[in-house]
Amino acid sequence: MTIHIGAKPGEIAETVLMPGDPLRAKWAAETFLENPVCVNEIRGMLGFTGTWRGNPVTIHGSGMGMPSLSIYANELIRDYGARTLIRIGSTGAMQDYVKLRDVVLAMTSSTLSTPSRGIFRELNFAPCADYGLLEAANAAARAKGITTHVGGIYSSDVFYDERPDLNEQMTRHGILAVEMEAAELYTLAARHGCRALAVLTVSDHLLTHEALPSEDRQSSFSDMVEIALEAAFA
Repeated sequence: MTIHIGAKPGEIAETVLMPGDPLRAKWAAETFLENPVCVNEIRGMLGFTGTWRGNPVTIHGSGMGMPSLSIYANELIRDYGARTLIRIGSTGAMQDYVKLRDVVLAMTSSTLSTPSRGIFRELNFAPCADYGLLEAANAAARAKGITTHVGGIYSSDVFYDERPDLNEQMTRHGILAVEMEAAELYTLAARHGCRALAVLTVSDHLLTHEALPSEDRQSSFSDMVEIALEAAFA
């Protein structure tokens, strides 16, 4: 076990799906995995391991924001041998053609800062997804008839943003959507030679101010989890 993960050796799979919300990790594990077992509940951050089509899978919460995700991703990779990490989460659309319930596959992630910035200093490192995962996820989404967008996203340091000028520039430069974790996940995966991808469901829209009702979110999020699992084992 580590400081933040109480799983025993062998209880974490090489493939890990990472929603921000620990209760969403519980829901996803109970919905999609066979024989899921809770392997972590330290600080309320739930993790479950089971199988999907015979393949071992762990679904573990990351918390909100890059600092929180960095803690769990580091420990999952360094101490438990995770090799494929897929973020599954919600995102806010930043282009008018990206609609509620669409799925965004993050090819790259721009950011003002990440917990890894101290390593790079003056270098603007460009974190990107694993191409194999990205290609497989796109194929899985298209096979299901799900409207999907592939491109750059923005990983923000803050939820309550007060930089409308920055958002305008993101939209102007084709950024598809905003969330809070992917850039650090991609950076850590690059550092440790792992595969990473963010599969995101559009739950709200920064331009139209639309938002999915809570009762509609679960059915929309199901598509995202299925795409992530298909991609991991393509």
